[in-house]
Amino acid sequence: MRIVTVGDNCMDVYRSSGKACPGGNPVNVAVYLTELGAETAYIGWVGNDQYGKIMVQAIQGKGVDTSRVSVQEGRTAVTYVDMVGSERKLGDYEEGVMADFALKSEDLRFTESFQLVHSAIWGHADLYFAYFKEKGLLTSFDFADKLDHELVTTLTPYVDYVFLSYTQDDEHIRRLMREIKDRGSKIVVATLGENGSLAYDGERFYKHGITEVEVVDTLGAGDSFIAGFIFGILKGLPVTACLEQGADKAAKTISYFAAW
Repeated sequence: MRIVTVGDNCMDVYRSSGKACPGGNPVNVAVYLTELGAETAYIGWVGNDQYGKIMVQAIQGKGVDTSRVSVQEGRTAVTYVDMVGSERKLGDYEEGVMADFALKSEDLRFTESFQLVHSAIWGHADLYFAYFKEKGLLTSFDFADKLDHELVTTLTPYVDYVFLSYTQDDEHIRRLMREIKDRGSKIVVATLGENGSLAYDGERFYKHGITEVEVVDTLGAGDSFIAGFIFGILKGLPVTACLEQGADKAAKTISYFAAW
């Protein structure tokens, strides 16, 4: 099972303590998939600062291939995090060198040896999804809670597994999921926080609850859910089992501090 993730990385800096932890959706998904047993690689840019060194070393330490991570002149991206109880609130985001991220022809050729490519809404990788599909890769993309973003309309024809973040199972999210599926996606998934998750495959909706644990830090919950779901899909599991695997992986993540 070979998966490549592309796009944003950032250091999650907790304002209260100053503690800095590597993160970013594509990075987190790659790490979580590696923990599940997949072979993964991450493509992105870091700055030539201390955070950049920490980022690359941390990802490598988790077993993710970083051979296509490029060090650029400038600052590594930073997201400032505030803790309100066990809930993390994301504050200012300084994009740093990732603001100008682009894939080189060598990066694109590198992706062709993988089964699936994953990215996210802030990853600047949307321009390449038509290429990925042309080359026969499976694709997944996290739109987070940006349900009104233009990419939800323009990109989804090139995304096999679409992930959304919402709050509850209602007609609004079901209508949006139907619309996305009609554009050509294989499965559309919405994570609903404490209300579990919802998936739609064009035939029916599937609902699944959360896996109960003591919550320490919710950072990375959605990304770990995505990793669990993708891993299940590539193993050939039914949708219900993929939702369960996503919920179990998310529960493990929120039981400790930071994303990983």
